[in-house]
Amino acid sequence: MDSSGPGDLRESVTLGVEEEFLLLDRKAYRPVGRGSQVLAAGRRRLGAGQLVPEISQAMVETVSGVCTTAPQLRTELVRLRESAAQAAEEWDCLLLASGTSPIGRTGPAAEDDPPDVPSLREQPRYQRIRQRFGPLVRDQGVCSCHVHVGIPDLGTAVAVVNHLRPWLPLLLAMTANSPFWNGTDTGYASWRTVLWRSWPTAGPPPLLRSAEHYEEVVQTLVASGAALDPAMVYWYARPSRHVPTVEIRIADVLPTTAETVAYALLVRAVVRRARAAVQNGVLPPRVEQEALVAACWQAARTGVTGDLLDLIGGTGAAVAPVMQQIATARRLLRPYLPDAGDRVLVDAWLDRLATEGGAADRQRALYRRSGRLEQLVEHIAVADPVPAAGPARTAVTRTALLASDQEETT
Repeated sequence: MDSSGPGDLRESVTLGVEEEFLLLDRKAYRPVGRGSQVLAAGRRRLGAGQLVPEISQAMVETVSGVCTTAPQLRTELVRLRESAAQAAEEWDCLLLASGTSPIGRTGPAAEDDPPDVPSLREQPRYQRIRQRFGPLVRDQGVCSCHVHVGIPDLGTAVAVVNHLRPWLPLLLAMTANSPFWNGTDTGYASWRTVLWRSWPTAGPPPLLRSAEHYEEVVQTLVASGAALDPAMVYWYARPSRHVPTVEIRIADVLPTTAETVAYALLVRAVVRRARAAVQNGVLPPRVEQEALVAACWQAARTGVTGDLLDLIGGTGAAVAPVMQQIATARRLLRPYLPDAGDRVLVDAWLDRLATEGGAADRQRALYRRSGRLEQLVEHIAVADPVPAAGPARTAVTRTALLASDQEETT
């Protein structure tokens, strides 16, 4: 039984989503350092705050406005993806929604790398990060999806994050979308997670006693040099430093808008459940940090097709199939999805995971059918709604549009 109780679900809980994308040359299908040009082109359609730079010149990031309903969020994400894809098209790029690039390296390049590896973004902050962390910056051009859920104050946000900790491995397993990297199948469902885990502050958040304890830990990390500033505390779930939200940053970027919307709605349900537990005085589960780290590695390794430490089902250190845990999550979260339309979207996504596997499984299936990573890239590129003239580009765009249309209807 869920002892937290759903509480008052009539309250509108805000959502925001940040999505990171790769820029690949349309002909070579390799990462290309045209981020500054694509940003300039995209900002003619979007505000500067909605299309932003990332650490590698082969990346851009979209930032949604504040939304409260699924239709709002879907409209916003479709608009952002279309605008970013159009901007990429202007500079002869494909926009790729994958945690890593199947072909080539996304950078940032090291000094001894060949010139075709995209460089570090020329911004003072990124330059300071390279000065501090040196070769660690190399190949950190990887793409994730961050979901912000509205929480009114820091104390509540810290308490909610404590309750989110057991959910993080399952959320990662469900969203893993980076099996290929630099021309090879890594054997992982989320190679992005493995690369990103190199940062000294990346990983699951610790169990925190209070807002004051949170600030102490953050300041200790900054004082140690492990973080340049509080924004570099790269926990998989954390209180936001600039808006009144909890930020869940465990996921790879998802292939389609439909999946991103469903994932964001599911995350909001997890946060609602956690907030109800906090309001009812329920203590957070005491999940050992080592077990949480191990479970996140398991999730990155196998995605939805493997087994995972069962941290949400109350079975302690027992291992259970991810699909079984998804069924448990569906049952636990249903009371926190009060809108019937939200339930339909989330159920459709979870059903798809059960029948087709996760995004990483679908990437591998596409590769097995074609035998060519170039064709995989064509299939998973974000569709440009206004394609350039020319038979080769038209064929690629039609392939992407067909795949996108099919996924959006499920």
